[in-house]
Amino acid sequence: LGLGFDISVQKSTLKNISMGQGQEAPAEACLDRMAKQGGWIMLQNIQLMESWLPKLERKLELASEAAAMNFRCFLSAEPPPLSHMYNIPESLLQTCIKVANEAPADLRSNLQRAWSCFSQEHLDACNHTSEYRRCLFGLCFFHAIILGRRRFGQQGWSRQYGFNTGDLKICADVLMSYMNKAQESADGQGISVPWDDLRYIFGEIMYGGHITDFWDRRTNVTYLKALFNEQLLRPGGQLAPGLSLPDTILDYPGYSAHIDGALPAESPVLFGLHPNAEVGYLTSTAEQILGLVVRLRRGASAGSSAPGHATDNGVHGIVDSLEKRLPKRPKLSSVQEKARPLLAGPSAPYVVVAMQEVVQMNFLGEEIARSLGELRKGLNGQLNMSQQMEDLSSGLALNEVPGRNPFHSISWEKLAWPSRKKLDDWFDDLEERAKQLISWEVKLELPISLWLALFNPTAFLTAIQQVSARTRNLPLDNMTIETNATIHHRPEELEVLADKRPPDGAFIHGLHMQGARWMEIEEASTEGTKAVKKICGVSCGGVVTESQAKELLARMPVLYVKAVLVDANWEPTSIGHLRPDAYNCPCYYTSFRGPTYVFLATLDTQEPAFKWVLAGVALLLSTD
Repeated sequence: LGLGFDISVQKSTLKNISMGQGQEAPAEACLDRMAKQGGWIMLQNIQLMESWLPKLERKLELASEAAAMNFRCFLSAEPPPLSHMYNIPESLLQTCIKVANEAPADLRSNLQRAWSCFSQEHLDACNHTSEYRRCLFGLCFFHAIILGRRRFGQQGWSRQYGFNTGDLKICADVLMSYMNKAQESADGQGISVPWDDLRYIFGEIMYGGHITDFWDRRTNVTYLKALFNEQLLRPGGQLAPGLSLPDTILDYPGYSAHIDGALPAESPVLFGLHPNAEVGYLTSTAEQILGLVVRLRRGASAGSSAPGHATDNGVHGIVDSLEKRLPKRPKLSSVQEKARPLLAGPSAPYVVVAMQEVVQMNFLGEEIARSLGELRKGLNGQLNMSQQMEDLSSGLALNEVPGRNPFHSISWEKLAWPSRKKLDDWFDDLEERAKQLISWEVKLELPISLWLALFNPTAFLTAIQQVSARTRNLPLDNMTIETNATIHHRPEELEVLADKRPPDGAFIHGLHMQGARWMEIEEASTEGTKAVKKICGVSCGGVVTESQAKELLARMPVLYVKAVLVDANWEPTSIGHLRPDAYNCPCYYTSFRGPTYVFLATLDTQEPAFKWVLAGVALLLSTD
């Protein structure tokens, strides 16, 4: 584009700066020089420099008054991870001509777009052109897969990532460099491709450089292991379900025709996901659209209504209902009195967790009671309606938990647990949690089975390790937890056990599986899988298997969480120890995943673990 206007790097009229730490001064100096002498400047990734952007905005304002006629400033940035977040000043966006470059949603368009980044001349430039063409086609398919996976929401990628064609082109250059240096294989048939090196560069550095979540990085690396390997050099090999590689070496137009003719109808199976992922994606999209319509309608009606309108009467009824349903709060002083003699005993970590939960429940209950009381007085005319009251009223009218809207000034969610439920269901959860907590604090004795959806479930899992370490006189730093699915479907079934509270762990329930389901022991025995096994006297069994059609969240049986010593064969990572003999399953609080991660669960499987990785299989503490 610049050459058409006599702008180029050689003439010092074009400067490209990738923004980051320490780049503020060079960018400012170059901006001043280009504005005075004329030229183009490109500032990339300005979203990384939020604190510097107001200064940039001011410099552009001054440049607009006296800059050279051919001065242009181009800015590039990635969008924020969530729609309500801002990483660029609104005023700066308003003064710019904006161009959005967003990848298509479907696999075919993404693959065609990726392949269009190259040409016949590029394919012929490699010394081993036949092998390079096959590998490049596999790389383009990988690029299309990870872009298309985004439409499945958090089950696809738990966070938003800015994968782009720049990543693909750089990887293609690296691939060509390695292929040009590749040696003949020992058997004399073809060349020896350093697959491991290339997968590491692509998965951990190039594409992996965008990824901040451990589990997303694992998915990315698993895709490369499944797609970018020796099978690319085998004519007619299977690249994905229903998609075969060309039988012969094709030229550039030939591969384009192969994309148009050989790619099957798009489905979640092509991405390694279960067909239910499509149902979840469509349901989530419909809920977002309808939720937006309801908010807009509510906003319009609120703007045109007068005091005493039917809307206020409806909110009044909601306030009455919630105040009646508000559960009784445990007395902290009474709990502390009961806990004092127990804090020196072996169950002290569990007692501490119970006390922390009581404190959090009291904080939440007091805030709910206070805000509802103030809103009632505001609706009755006893108090002036403040912004917090207005926001609370708006949330209640939409059946939305106060604080779910990030622009509201009042929040129950900040004091509560992560949740995506509507207000009615969320309040049901509140009542159930209070009921469990009140029964727990009577004697401060650990329940036979605990509903793990606590304010801080990680504290309870740590307490299991602490109790086991103290009982067995083991170092806590060398311990972790393992999970085993019992043969019991409901907590009530544990009443018949001789040892209702195993010494090295605890029973938990209320979890669900997304992306797959748990094959119960009765079904597993007919399939010829593992029989019942005894873990510290607890009967466990079953394996991870395919989901039932249209069953998005499958209920898990009661889990036995046990503290164990770390084995030397387990891989230490930032999220726990990965084990080679099980599916290392992430457990999240909600289907939003990402920041709601809780712990690493170990589940038995007879299928290869990478199948469940690509399917996005995870445990959830709460449904939506």
